[in-house]
This record gives sequence, C-alpha cells and structure tokens, in this order.
Amino acid sequence: EIVADMRAPEPMRRLLQGDVGSGKTIVALQAMLVAIENGYQAALMAPTEILATQHFLGARKLLERSQRRYKVVLLTGSLEEDRKRENRGLIARGEAQLVIGTHALIEERVDFAKLGLVVVDEQHRFGVLQRFRLMKKPNAGEPDVLVMTATPIPRTLALSLYGDLDL
Repeated sequence: EIVADMRAPEPMRRLLQGDVGSGKTIVALQAMLVAIENGYQAALMAPTEILATQHFLGARKLLERSQRRYKVVLLTGSLEEDRKRENRGLIARGEAQLVIGTHALIEERVDFAKLGLVVVDEQHRFGVLQRFRLMKKPNAGEPDVLVMTATPIPRTLALSLYGDLDL
C-alpha cells in the first residue's frame, strides 16, 4: 500500500501504526529505499538524539551489506559544527541520499537537493508546524509523508478517520 501510494501522482500522507518492536522502522526503511532508487532523497526525523542515532546506526548497518552504496548521514544538534556543516553540504548537493536526524532537520540552513519522502518517527512528539516545516523545505516540492507511532493520539486517529491520513 505504501509503494502504491508513492507511485500515485498526489503526495502520500500515511500513518504507520504498530506496537514497539513490530517492524515499523524496517517498513519505513524499505519505503525510503524506494524513494532513493527513484532518484530522491529521504529524511527520517526522530524526537531525540538517542533515537535518531539508533536509526542512523541501524540503517547504516543494514545498508552496508547492499551491492549499492548509499550515503546515510546523521544531523543532530549535538554534532560538532564542522560535521554539521559537512553533512548540510552533502544534503544540499544531493550526495546524502538518506538523512536521519532530530529537529535539526528543520533548521533554515538545511536544504535538500530533491526530497521525495519524509518519515516522522513518534510523530505525536512533534508539533504540526514542525512536521510542516520539514515537508516544505526548498526543493522538496510535495514529498510523500509517512508518520509512525506506537501510540496514536486522538488527533492522529481523527486525521485518519476523516481521510487526511491513510492508515
């Protein structure tokens, strides 16, 4: 269903809900690879540096076995300024295909070359405007959006009930 939504001409807006440990992250990684294989960048925003780092290390470990070489970068507030500047450059030039980070992804100095998929983990921990800022980055156009949660809040469920967010 996610890949079918990504193929559609209108942008995907989908909620991926499941218990902790149910496999949401691997499903999201597969969707991110679909975007990357089609010439786009993918971004995953997590609410904490620990979770962002965990996603980064896990994705890098899984992808290092691949025949293709994917450039995965981490962008968090605590990275050294030189490393942040280097990673922002890789993102802006499109050399970073998979970008994983925290709120640092929505800073004004972070520009994507061709953002095609935005994944937001624990989406209830972000405000509507924070998610919107990542979706509306320069050169993002109208990226597909996949939000993940183990604990959907009533507002999220209402969005899916009224058809603004597929489940």
